[in-house]
Amino acid sequence: MSEIILNAVIRNPEKKASRKLRIEGKVPGVFYFHGENNLNISATELGLKPLIYSSETHIVNLVLENGETKKCILKDFQLNPITDKVMHFDLVGISDNEIIDIEVPIVLIGTPKGIKDGGTLQHTLHKLKVSCLPKFIPEHIEINIAELGINTSVHVSDLKIENVTILELSTKVIVAVVPPTVLKELTPAEAEAAAAAATAEPELIAKGKKPEEEEEIKK
Repeated sequence: MSEIILNAVIRNPEKKASRKLRIEGKVPGVFYFHGENNLNISATELGLKPLIYSSETHIVNLVLENGETKKCILKDFQLNPITDKVMHFDLVGISDNEIIDIEVPIVLIGTPKGIKDGGTLQHTLHKLKVSCLPKFIPEHIEINIAELGINTSVHVSDLKIENVTILELSTKVIVAVVPPTVLKELTPAEAEAAAAAATAEPELIAKGKKPEEEEEIKK
């Protein structure tokens, strides 16, 4: 498991202060750990990039302005839906001897043979929830899908990761190759019936009750 150093400073938690930080190219965040008070911090966008825009899980060595360091992991972050910039991040402290729950990215390896036969790849689970000691956290989980044919899939139950407990439902599908969509060709009779129905629709609308008939009904 690779480690990343993230330099941060203690910040003012007020909303106005957070807006000012973002204008200056900094991102507000929070560090929390059981038994300790939450820390309102901020880090630079540049410092957060290798942590946020990554397909791997990292242990973060948080270095504060006073020289204090804390070992943690990225728990959550929010992106601006328009600019894709990081708006906020959450770090949670970890202890070497305490099991933690974490989501680990899934990386697919290879091109399924079912794709060559006209199938479509459906990747439905991109991260796997696991529980383990920090030293056993996988950077990512690789799944070789080269042998997947049409109508075949990989489920959570197919995964075996040493020293790690998987927290997802075993029946969940991670990735599958599904058959191509085939459009049904209409027979001449079906095509003629469909054309007749399309032509008849305006006539049905035109053949509504006459005004005098509607008046008679109201009476």
